[in-house]
Amino acid sequence: MIHINIPGAGEKQIHHLVFDYNGTIAIDGVLIPGVREALQSLSGRVACHVITADTFGFVTQQVSDIDCDVVIISPGDQARQKQQFIAALGADQTLCAGNGVNDVLMLKQAAIGIAVLQEEGLAAGALAAADLVVKDILDVFALLDTRERIMATLRN
Repeated sequence: MIHINIPGAGEKQIHHLVFDYNGTIAIDGVLIPGVREALQSLSGRVACHVITADTFGFVTQQVSDIDCDVVIISPGDQARQKQQFIAALGADQTLCAGNGVNDVLMLKQAAIGIAVLQEEGLAAGALAAADLVVKDILDVFALLDTRERIMATLRN
């Protein structure tokens, strides 16, 4: 579990990390360098999940040696499928990272939603739904290692 005490917003107890795959932790279906190691390190403290439409068909191969759950969503109302997944986990104890239109509902509902801007771009709706925006997925892992950064940004 990761504890994040945000002045004015209270304590967040994060039990689950949910990552969109393409555009967030992978580019063109391939994990971004450094993500594998960061996920392996975090998986000892919290449950890590990768949720994706698997556009390129590589997710299972790419994360096979990482201790994380992989959820491949089906075509049609993908945003709702992602939202229902984090609701089942407990949205109030889930931190999510994503970049696309189909990430909007989970970013909005999560205890902390982080929009990631990388080569694939960042949908305007995801930007508006997020609590935080970072320029790179590795910034998300740095935030989790130095939680005071999250506190400084989100405090009221």
